[in-house]
Parts: sequence; structure tokens; C-alpha cells
Amino acid sequence: MGDEGERHVRRKRYRGSHPRAFSEKYKELQGDRYREDLERVLGRGDTPAGSHRSIMVREILELLAPKPGDTAIDATLGHGGHSSELLKAIQPGGFLFGFDTDSVELAKTTGRLRDEGWGEGSFIPVHANFSRLREVLTDAGLEAVDLFLADLGLSSMQIDDPERGFSFKLRGPLDMRMDQGSGPSARELLATLGEEALRDILRDNADEASAGEIARAIHLRRGRLSTTRDLTEAILSAFPGLAYKDPATAKILRRAFQAIRIEVNGEFRALEKLLADLPSCMKPGARLAFLSFHSGEDRRVEAALAEGLESGLYSAVSPIALRPGREEQYSNPRSSSAKLRWALRAGHGEGQREGE
Repeated sequence: MGDEGERHVRRKRYRGSHPRAFSEKYKELQGDRYREDLERVLGRGDTPAGSHRSIMVREILELLAPKPGDTAIDATLGHGGHSSELLKAIQPGGFLFGFDTDSVELAKTTGRLRDEGWGEGSFIPVHANFSRLREVLTDAGLEAVDLFLADLGLSSMQIDDPERGFSFKLRGPLDMRMDQGSGPSARELLATLGEEALRDILRDNADEASAGEIARAIHLRRGRLSTTRDLTEAILSAFPGLAYKDPATAKILRRAFQAIRIEVNGEFRALEKLLADLPSCMKPGARLAFLSFHSGEDRRVEAALAEGLESGLYSAVSPIALRPGREEQYSNPRSSSAKLRWALRAGHGEGQREGE
């Protein structure tokens, strides 16, 4: 018999063969140890718990055309799928800055990329919002970069974790912050907002037709909303004749949660600042791409690129948004709303980079 202090501790078992609780999905959360189980999840078109499936990777690589020696920005590092492919393409000699406001996911992804062999000479993690792009580059002694990518919105890791409070489908604390160490949570925000301000947030951030009714229902429970379930019940109280399983219910809840999340994180303000600063951060002939999942994001990107084309900052922009192929939408349903737009920074012969 071995030492008493070294006794084997059995892994906690989950209930049943198909656990519902996020914390019990240990096989999906440890995909490196349970590869076959992970493949089964992927095979049925689902995203494994705690992971993220990068979208339109092939199209993005074709548009950005990375080459050895390039300096690249991944403004939304997330799970690191896009960054991993870009890092491979810009070697030897290239390096990539990976921005993420989520300190927890940034640390995890940095660890994964370091394990892949990307050291400090090729990959630099940045715990910052992409609105600080100009500041970060200046601090690093750089004027501009060759490639830029922003995959806007939430990652699957954030949506799937009930402790983050992003989803009405999962009960958890009403947080919704990308960076849980900064700024007021959704609970704190809703406890202070007036009814009119909340109505404007629902209308402006999610084009919600029933913004007034929902704002009134939430405001009536102000100060008593601490979980995602509390917020869900408050929203649905504005529609007493609507059953929870009615298809319209999910759309209403999704829009309301989205609008509040956008306000909590200042997402539109950050995007507008990035779009204003971006041309000065790109070398002549540099390439950029935006992947968006929300009409408010896409409208802002489209307008900024069109304005840049008209003013001569960009030599070419995408005439229409590109969409994921049918096969990708089938295998990864979360990709279905994605829109990809691109632009070429003017200079070096109308968007051609040196050496091309």
C-alpha cells in the first residue's frame, strides 16, 4: 500500500450519459484526452463545450494572402484558430499581435499557441480592446502592419459558459462582461438605467420593435435582477400570451440579451473607434478583413470601408459581404449568420504590397 496522502482520488461522475451542465462536460472540455468523444460532437454539427470553431478560415487566408515576414493583427484572438493559421503563413520572420479583452480566454489561448511552438518572437498576446490598436502599436514601436483581422462578437467559449451570463438558455449570474475585471456587469447596469435609456439600447443595439414594452417590463423589476433567469422572466412578462417554446420567444430573448451585452461592453463605440483609427495603422497595400455576425456591426464596417474607398484611403473594398459555404453552415450552424468584408489599403500601385 502506498502513502495515505497519495491515495487516488476518483474523478467526479456526471449524471447520465449526456450531461447538460457545462461543468460536467469534462470530455468536451478535455478534448485532447477524449478525441473520439470530441469527434462525435463535431460530427453531429455541434460545437464542443468550452471550444470555438473558427469560421471561414480558408476564405480569410485567401483574402489576406499572408506571406513570410508579415506583421499581423488578430484583433479578436478568441480560441486562436485564425491566429494559428496566420502564424504558420507568416513564417519565417513574421509575428502576430493577438488582442483579447477576456483575460481568462487570453491566457488559455496563449498557452495553446505556446504549446504549438509560437514563442514571444512570433506571437504577442495583448490584453486590451481592439479600440486601443493605435496605442498598442505605438508602444511597440510600430507605425503600421501588413495584415488585420477582426472576428467580431462572442466566442462559443463565452456563450457556453453559464458563469459568464451571456445566454438566456443557461442559468447563471447576470454578468455579460467580456473582461470580468473591468466595468459594471449587466446586473449593475440594469439596476441604474432609466426606462427610456433602456428602450433606446434595445432599439439601437438590436432593432427591437417591442423595445418600449420590454424596457418597461425590465424597469419594473429594477434592482431585483441578478441572474439570467431573472432577466428572461422579466422580458417574457411583456408578452403574457407568448409561450416559452414559441419560436418567436427565442428571437425576442436573443435580441434583448444581445442589446444589453453590446451596451455592457461598449461594443459599437469600440468598433467605431477602431474603424476610424485603422487606416493609419495599415501599411500601404496592407489587407484587412472583418467577420461580423450582427447587422449593427456589419453596417458600421460596410459604411467605414465605403467611406475609406471614396476618400482614397482604400484602393478596393468588398462589393458584397461574403458568406460561409453551404457545407460549413451545415457542419457548424453558428457560422450561418457570418458576413465577411475586406479592404486593401491604398498605396504601392493601388493596393499591391511590395514584392507582389
